[in-house]
Amino acid sequence: MYSGIRIFSGNANQPLGDRIAEHLGRRLDGAAVSKFSDGEINVDISENVRGRDVFLVQPSCAPANDHLMELLILCDACKRASAGRITAVMPYYGYARQDRKVRPRVPITARLVADILSTAGIERVLTMELHAGQIQGFFDMPVDNLYASSLLCDHIERKIDLSNGVVVSPDAGGVERARAFAKRLGLGLAIIDKRRSGPNVAEVMHIVGDVVGRRALIVDDMIDTAGTLTKAAKAIADAGATSVAAVATHPVLSGPAVQRIEDSVLSKVIVTDTIPLSASAASCAKIETVSVAPLFAEAIRAIHHNDSVSRLFR
Repeated sequence: MYSGIRIFSGNANQPLGDRIAEHLGRRLDGAAVSKFSDGEINVDISENVRGRDVFLVQPSCAPANDHLMELLILCDACKRASAGRITAVMPYYGYARQDRKVRPRVPITARLVADILSTAGIERVLTMELHAGQIQGFFDMPVDNLYASSLLCDHIERKIDLSNGVVVSPDAGGVERARAFAKRLGLGLAIIDKRRSGPNVAEVMHIVGDVVGRRALIVDDMIDTAGTLTKAAKAIADAGATSVAAVATHPVLSGPAVQRIEDSVLSKVIVTDTIPLSASAASCAKIETVSVAPLFAEAIRAIHHNDSVSRLFR
């Protein structure tokens, strides 16, 4: 049993760190993350961490390399200050899409990042909806992969009229996730068959399932450039759906994503706060945010007290 707990956050998503700490009935502990004039990252921890159970809240979102280095340096500072155990709380695990060799002479960067975290001194990883669940096997340490479906479904039931609705998976790889939403919401399921001609480029082919006259809800794990999402929404609308909304856990929203959502047929896009929204995304009337802080706070509480975390995997 550890003598205490410390929760620190880097610059990647401090608002989420604050909300997690608030749900635990405490404040976020002090850690100043700054840069020297040449861009090197400097960390100054102002709390005693000796023998403490330390949780570092830091998604590796854009700029991914800077935020990953912040996490590693925070970990090193805590390790050298004799922290009892160090857990990386990564609401969004960057580089997760590079989880296998899709062609010769390419890296498996998701594994590389896992090795780097382990070498730095991270002893446990708490994350949310890895792009591929098998990434947990890249780590030689415990990994708790939480799911936002319970929080998102509760929000959807309160905010969206899904009478005569249907859940749509934007690709074959997301069928399991979409099926879980459909079961929880008591809706039917449809699948979009697409072919990707390059990175962040998708061509929608046809829809498997009935969407005619239905209120459609597209379910995905992340929205990057929103090209796949908006093309899927248009295909669904063209196929006869009366309305199209979307839900995704990680709002990467890079490049032209926000403008594409604004110009699309989508009525609403629901995301979580695993990644902080840019100013343009926060001001977009179509984008709504659900906080995952309660779920992470409960997981941190369970880990600290050596209780079961599996009850949160639902």
